[in-house]
Amino acid sequence: MADGSEQTMFLDPAIRDWVLFPITVIMVLVGVFRHQLTILMTGEPPKPEPKDIRQGKALMRGQILAQNNAYIPSAAFQQRKQYLCAAYEEGAYLKNKASKEQSAANLMTDPKNMEVMMDGMKKQMMGIVPQTLIMGWIQFFFSGFILIKLPFPLGVRFKQMLQSGIMTGNMDVRWVSSLSWYFINLFGLRGVFSLLLGGENAADGTRDMTAMSTMGAMGQQPGQPQDFNKQFLSMKDNLAIVYHEWDLENVEQRVLVKYGKQPRLFKSARK
Repeated sequence: MADGSEQTMFLDPAIRDWVLFPITVIMVLVGVFRHQLTILMTGEPPKPEPKDIRQGKALMRGQILAQNNAYIPSAAFQQRKQYLCAAYEEGAYLKNKASKEQSAANLMTDPKNMEVMMDGMKKQMMGIVPQTLIMGWIQFFFSGFILIKLPFPLGVRFKQMLQSGIMTGNMDVRWVSSLSWYFINLFGLRGVFSLLLGGENAADGTRDMTAMSTMGAMGQQPGQPQDFNKQFLSMKDNLAIVYHEWDLENVEQRVLVKYGKQPRLFKSARK
C-alpha cells in the first residue's frame, strides 16, 4: 500500500476468475431459472373480470383527481369531488354491493382470492429462497474478499455500503467487498434481465422487495386480497381534505404583473 491518500493494492487474478465472475454469472443464471420456474408454477395469470377492472379504475380516478386538482376550476373540482365521495360512500363501484360489509375472512374464502394468495406466496418464496441461499453461499465461502476497485471517486458515506464484511477503517472507499458486490448485482442486473427475458419478468428481485415494502406500509400482507370498500372510504376521506387552488386563477393579471404591465393589486398564493 503506497503512502499518502492514494492506496494501491494488487489483487490475485484468481479472485477475479473464481469469485468476481462466478457471483455475477450465478446471479444471472438464478434469475433466469427463477423466471422460468415462476412461469411453470403459476401459469398464465387469470383474466380480470370487467367489474374487477371497474373497481381499480374507480379508485385510480379518485387518486388522479386528488393529485391533479389544480388543473380544473373550483366548481368542476367540487362537482367531481361530491360525485366520487357519494359513490364511494354508497359502494357504487363495488363488484358485489350486497357484500359491502364483508370481512377479511369472507374475502379469503373466495376461491379466486385464494388462488391469487397462493400465487403471491409462491412468487414470494421463489424470490426469498434463492437470494437467501446466494447470500449465505457468499458469506460462507468468500467472506472478507476484496473483489474490485471502482474507477470513480466516492464519498465516505458509501463505505459501509461497498465494504460490507470488511473491518478495515482506513481502506479506500472505492474497493468493493464480495457481499457488497452481491448487492450491486442484485440492483444492477435489472437491465440484463429485461434484455434477456423482457420487461415483465420474474427475475428482478428488487421488484418483489418494493412490492413487499409497499404492502407493508399499507398494512397488507403479500398475496392478501384487497378490500376495495375500505380503500374507497379511505379515498373519500382523502378527497374531503384536499385543498384546491386553480392554476389559472387570475392568470391574466399575473401575466401582466410578471411583465411589468400592471402593478400588483391582488393577493395570490401563486407567483
